[in-house]
Amino acid sequence: MKFHCFTLGCKVNQYETQAMEQQLIALGNTLAPEAESDALIVNTCTVTAVADRKNRTLIHRLRREHPDAVLGVCGCYAQVSTDAVREMGVDVISGSGGREEFVQLLLQACAQKERTPLVSVDEALRRRTYEVLPAGGLFERTRAMLKVQDGCNNFCTYCIIPYARGPVRSLPLAEAVEQAKALAAAGYREIVVTGIEIASWGWDFKDSSRFVDLAEALCRAVPELRVRLGSLEPRVVDEAFCKRLSALPNLCPQFHLSLQSGSDTVLKRMHRKYDTARYYESVRLLNDAFPGCAVTTDLIVGFPGETEAELEESLAFAEKCGFAAMHIFPYSRRAGTPADAMPDQIAKAVKTERAARAGQTAAKLRERYDRALIGTVQEVLFEQPEGAYFTGHAPNGEKVCVREPMEQNTLRRVKIEALLPDAVLGVPLP
Repeated sequence: MKFHCFTLGCKVNQYETQAMEQQLIALGNTLAPEAESDALIVNTCTVTAVADRKNRTLIHRLRREHPDAVLGVCGCYAQVSTDAVREMGVDVISGSGGREEFVQLLLQACAQKERTPLVSVDEALRRRTYEVLPAGGLFERTRAMLKVQDGCNNFCTYCIIPYARGPVRSLPLAEAVEQAKALAAAGYREIVVTGIEIASWGWDFKDSSRFVDLAEALCRAVPELRVRLGSLEPRVVDEAFCKRLSALPNLCPQFHLSLQSGSDTVLKRMHRKYDTARYYESVRLLNDAFPGCAVTTDLIVGFPGETEAELEESLAFAEKCGFAAMHIFPYSRRAGTPADAMPDQIAKAVKTERAARAGQTAAKLRERYDRALIGTVQEVLFEQPEGAYFTGHAPNGEKVCVREPMEQNTLRRVKIEALLPDAVLGVPLP
């Protein structure tokens, strides 16, 4: 069987798609271009209404353009909107779990003489076990993702993900270490630790295991690899966290702390479990323990009831934190979440204007951080050519471009000399 995959959404979805690709290839199947494939797989996202629209558009196109191909749909959208997916003429439907079962159902559908839809979607909130999947690479033998956790127990008022992914489940520490060692043996130079909410790793073990234990174990298990952490819940960052991790030379000094709002009143309506004072304490601790580190974040604007004053509080707080980068999202209503039923929904035009203003703040902070890198020397892991440049990433996550051709998957010291749009320009040192 020849197959082709489409992935929408987050790094976890990317990871799981790569795992399914590995499983199918191990069973003798072939990854192929879309037009040549017997089976098409769509791994969906449902984090916003916009994501749902993208899912539907892609599924309709594939069904229309490839009527004879087996079409399989899995992921978060299929989990919470199973009936809607079924109505689009999909052959195999699975949710956000059971990837191995989905692969088997896909093969079964390809072997059927008569087209009969195969559907297997569980109740996400009842899940209690972690499905171990093979780790995957972002670039050939350069960076690999290591998924260590699934699910979320936070139930923020704007978010559907706990309903789509279920409660927290963790990859056992010993298994995570073995996967990291296997990636090192395969030639990767960096591991990106990912999950739905990795800061909650270990909660389900009920034995005092915490994420800092996992991060420390991974760094010590593969000292020759860089270890980069995915998005962190701010409350996990305390003095003990910083003290232990700052002693690990291969931990990348890049920390993504999801903020969502810099206004305490908005944070309360979002049901976030921290206020700005606690958040800023995390930023301060990281900057003290990792001088020059990159602290990045997400910011939602136009949340229901957000006033001009609350927006200004958010932007002022972002300036205070001095983020290296910010991802700006205008609030998107999501059916099935408490925020969807809140009064004082913000008009689309207002959300667009506020996102533009927040984007200006983000651009200013990004330039400030990047400009401070000029004259510094960064160890860059080179990944791929892009136009006139060869590009890679520094430990702080900064994209670095050089004009000279470089060997992929090599680490080189680079002196930063100038700014580029969304990157910095450097010169490799001997």
